[in-house]
Amino acid sequence: MRDTKESRLLLVLLIAVAFALITVDIRGGENSPVDGARQAAAAVFGPIENGVSGAVNPVGDAVSAVRDSGERHDRLAALEKENAALKAKLGSDDRNRSRLDQLNRMLKLAGQGQYGIKGAQVIAIGAAQGFSWTITIDAGARDGIKRDMTVLNADGLVGRVTTVGPDSSTVLLANDPDFTVGTRMEGSDELGFASGQGDRPLRVQLLNGKAEVKKGDRLVTFGSQGDKPFVPGVPVGVVSRVDPSGGDLTRTIYVTPYVGFTKLDVVGVVVQGPKKDPRDEVLPPKPKPTPTPTVTVTVTPSADANATDGPDAQSTGDAQPTDDQLP
Repeated sequence: MRDTKESRLLLVLLIAVAFALITVDIRGGENSPVDGARQAAAAVFGPIENGVSGAVNPVGDAVSAVRDSGERHDRLAALEKENAALKAKLGSDDRNRSRLDQLNRMLKLAGQGQYGIKGAQVIAIGAAQGFSWTITIDAGARDGIKRDMTVLNADGLVGRVTTVGPDSSTVLLANDPDFTVGTRMEGSDELGFASGQGDRPLRVQLLNGKAEVKKGDRLVTFGSQGDKPFVPGVPVGVVSRVDPSGGDLTRTIYVTPYVGFTKLDVVGVVVQGPKKDPRDEVLPPKPKPTPTPTVTVTVTPSADANATDGPDAQSTGDAQPTDDQLP
C-alpha cells in the first residue's frame, strides 16, 4: 500500500474503530456485543493455533527434557561425589585401622622389652640426605628426641636417630651400608656385628669363627653403653644363609630383617631404656613347623594273581614223565 493521504486516513480510522470495539467489549463483560464475533474468530483461527502449538510443543518438550537431564546430571554428580567421599572415608578408616594395629603391636613389643618409647609417624624418605637409607619422622627435640636413640616398630629394629630438629628427626635405617649394630644369637648368645646392605639381607660377622649357627636362627640387639645408640633385646632378624666356615677368626652369616624398610609408617623412638636386658623375651613366637604328610601305600593283589593261586592253577613243581616218555 502506498503512503498517501487516503491510506493514512484509513489507518487512523481502523485504529479508532479498534479502540471503540475494545471499550465496548470491556464494558459489556460477559454480555459483550462482540462475543459472537470473537467465537467466530476462534472457530476460524483455532485449528491454525493448534497446528502452530503442535509444531512448537516438541521444541518446548525438548527444552524441558534438556533441563531435566541437567538436573539428573547434577543429581548423578552429587551421588558420585558422595560415593567418592564414602570410599575415601572407608580407605581412611582402613588406613587408620592399620595404623592402630601397628601401634598396638609396637606398644606390646615395648611392654615386653620395658622400653619407654615416643610414637612418631614417617613423613618423608631420605632423598634430601643423599643416597642413604633414611626416613624423617614427625618428632623432634620438643618431644624429647635426642641423637643416637634407638628406633623400632612393631616388628623390630628400624634404625637410630642421627639428626634432630625442633619438630622432626632423621633416622638412619638398619639396612643402610653405613649402619652397624651389635647382635646376639638367640639361645647360644654368640655375638656379632650386623651391617646393612641396602635391599639385600644384613651381613653379620660372628666373633666366633667356629660358632654353630644354622638357617632359621634369630638375632637381637646386644645393646650399647648407656643404651645409646642401641638398647638390648630388640629383634633384628632371622638367619637366611650361612657361609661355610673356612677356619677364619670370624664367621659370616646373612640375616633377613624383621622390618620391611620400604613400608614404614608408625615407629617408636626409645627415650628410656629397660632396667634390665630383656634377652630373648621380645622375639616373636617361633612359627610352628609344618607337618610333613605321610603317604601309606597299600598293595592289593590283582585278579590274575588270585587266579594263579586258585584250584585250577597248574603246579609249578617238577614235572613227572608219562608212560610214553619212559624208555
